[in-house]
Amino acid sequence: MHRTRARRLPATAIVAAALLAGCGTSGAHHEAADKPAAISAESHSPYRGTAVDPGFAKPDLVLTGTTGKPFDLRRQTAGKTTLVFFGYTNCPDVCPTTMGDIATALAKQPQSVRDNTEVVFVTTDPERDTPKSLGKWLKSFGPNFTGLSGDLAKVKKAALSVGISVEDPKKHHDGTVTSDHGTQVIAFTPKDSQGRVVYTSGTTVDDFAHDLPLLAKNAR
Repeated sequence: MHRTRARRLPATAIVAAALLAGCGTSGAHHEAADKPAAISAESHSPYRGTAVDPGFAKPDLVLTGTTGKPFDLRRQTAGKTTLVFFGYTNCPDVCPTTMGDIATALAKQPQSVRDNTEVVFVTTDPERDTPKSLGKWLKSFGPNFTGLSGDLAKVKKAALSVGISVEDPKKHHDGTVTSDHGTQVIAFTPKDSQGRVVYTSGTTVDDFAHDLPLLAKNAR
């Protein structure tokens, strides 16, 4: 049985709530950082994720894709349900878990939904996440996943435009490197390329599986 109610949140509230949810070497991240600062009156949203009204514009972002060629996020995902996540491959917890949950949810979908869904993983650690290494890591999640690597300043600007905070990677005394970033997944619908639904840390496979067909239909 589903444990949460449909809700609709103003985009401005998500921006205000987008504190950092770090992927640390301890394996823990700050759950409270992903929770909305305020929720508007309950809506009739069909989604299990948090509906956003008005939606976010898809970031105008061109970086290097896993093929080594430039990837224009807006142009090359136009007409598809697009799930965008900012993270890094050396993350010990939320990044691989989130990608794995989306991959499992996609595997439950009919071919028509899978063919028209793209998951874009934008690295917050481009120095270590080269296009080649990023492609190798994402390959295990399936053909719907693509990675983008490049100028961190561009990444931070794009993330902030959808209410997600990203900080420069930090090198620790023991030699490890961590990258603090928001853990939200932003879902952009295919007909208008607007970010209509936000998924916070803790979203289940069943939640993603429930919403993917609705996203494909541009449900409101």
